[in-house]
Amino acid sequence: IFDPIFTNFMKVLIRNEYPKIKVDTGKIKQQIGRVLSSLDCNECEISILFVGDQGIRDLNQRFRGVDRSTDVLSFPQLFEGKPETSGTLILGDVAISLETSLRQTKKHGLSLEEELTLLLIHGILHLLGYDHEVSDHEEERMRKKTRELFTIIYPEKKLADSCNF
Repeated sequence: IFDPIFTNFMKVLIRNEYPKIKVDTGKIKQQIGRVLSSLDCNECEISILFVGDQGIRDLNQRFRGVDRSTDVLSFPQLFEGKPETSGTLILGDVAISLETSLRQTKKHGLSLEEELTLLLIHGILHLLGYDHEVSDHEEERMRKKTRELFTIIYPEKKLADSCNF
């Protein structure tokens, strides 16, 4: 069951299916609220699912036909052409592998909280139509926006070049 967390008019649904790694959902709520607010998405709904490597691999295989684990997957609903039944705009779902996130902290020089925030920003931008796989220009546009949003959350932290986001 998802735990609904409300921030302003935002609705954030969080579920951790990999309890071996603890996640501070209150902190996630705060970070997502600031990111969505910065993107003028104050009346939006987003679902966040934390899983392990096998869980993300299963999702990647099922929905993208790619049989490998990854760090983050996004499932946008904004552009699906579904009519809204209320004032809340459903952006979509973001799934994150906590195991991969934890491994990437060393490579990126980030805490787990910072890594999760980075991946959530990346996932949210995908929900809003950003796509780094389309062209070099779009990749640079998404990278710039990711770093801009990360700096809002962590003004003293500079992302390492090893972060390809």
